[in-house]
Order: sequence, then C-alpha cells, then structure tokens
Amino acid sequence: MQRNRNHTKICIIEKVVDETPTVRTLIFSDDVMSSVLPGQFAMVWIPGINELPMSVMISQESGKAAFTVRKHGPASTGLFNVKVGQQIGVRGPYGNSFDLKQGKLLLVGGGTGLVPMIRLLTYIQPNDDVTVLIGAKSKDEVFFEDMANNLLKNNPHRVIVTTDDGTYGEKGFVTNMVEKLVNENRFDGVYTCGPEIMMYKTVHLAHSKGLFVQASLERMMKCGV
Repeated sequence: MQRNRNHTKICIIEKVVDETPTVRTLIFSDDVMSSVLPGQFAMVWIPGINELPMSVMISQESGKAAFTVRKHGPASTGLFNVKVGQQIGVRGPYGNSFDLKQGKLLLVGGGTGLVPMIRLLTYIQPNDDVTVLIGAKSKDEVFFEDMANNLLKNNPHRVIVTTDDGTYGEKGFVTNMVEKLVNENRFDGVYTCGPEIMMYKTVHLAHSKGLFVQASLERMMKCGV
C-alpha cells in the first residue's frame, strides 16, 4: 500500500501490552507501518501533547504494527498513557534501513532500542549464527528476551541479558559484554540501537576490530526528513 509518507494517518489503538512497569507496547492496524524495514522509524503524534520519533515494533498479526514506548518525558509519557480505543497520528516511514550481512551477527539493544533489533531478526537467514545482547538496568526492566529466542529458534544463536545491578543475567553494562564478544569472535556484522552512549561504545569497539557496524539513531525532529 502506498501513501504520502508526510501524511499523518489517524490510527486507533487496539491493544496495549505491559512489558515492564515503565514500558508498554501499543498495537494498531496500518499496512504501511507493518511492513517498514529494520532501522526505519515513524513520527507519532499524541493529540494535545506533541509528536516523537519511534521505531516500529513487529506484530504477530498481518497488517498490524506497534510502538514500544518507555515513559520518560512529556511526549513519551503521553504515548505510554494512551488507552485502547484512543487515537494517535502516524506518518512515515523515515530513515534508512540496515544493510544486513550474512554469517555471524551481533545485535546489541538497550531499552526500547530493542525494537529495531527484533524487527531485524525477522530478516535473518536460516544459516546465520546470531548473538543478541539485551541491556537493562535491572530484572524488572528486561523484556523481549523470549521473543528473541523464539524468532531465532531455527538458527544457531544465543540471547544474553545484562543488567546494571546484576539482578538478572550477567552483571554490568551491556557494552562490557560487547567488548568481551568482539575480542573472542569475528562477526560479519554488528548492529545496535539504544542509549547513545551505548551505541557510541559499541560502534567504537566494533571499529577497533575492523568489523562492519551500523547503529539506528532516533532524534526529535519536526520536519521528519
């Protein structure tokens, strides 16, 4: 389905899933958003508040898409508080997609930066050997671990969770695990999305080993281009 990406489409929230105490996934119907490429994003308008850039989460149902949001500032908290039956405005998609390599891959996601990593997993080839790193502050903030394992069930893979406080998985920052893995493995591609300091360190570590690396960056913008 084609439409002007700068046209704001009004969508009705059909389902809300609580991922953690501070993270929710909002599911809606939109053929365009359901088929965006990994690394692309949408501009989401919350009536009466503002709009913000959001990566588009996959949905198990055809023609549906989702946004996974952490309440933080006024706009993200406004989106977090949207209920079933309420409306949001969506325009896009914008941005470039990842250049997906084949072979031994490392995906690094922190917080809601996991969203494009999860979408990227749906493009993995059958013989790819994939390692997914999930970074969180604590056990209560871990999500999408089971989904990542399920999407990779037919691939050689491992999903590693790190928490800053050590309440779940490996203790420490996720970039500590990135450093360990790039020292021990020769990855064909490294992909990351999350807090900018995490992405910066991941890109630096990959470059130091001569590895192909790409990061997905979302920033507030008004023009959407």
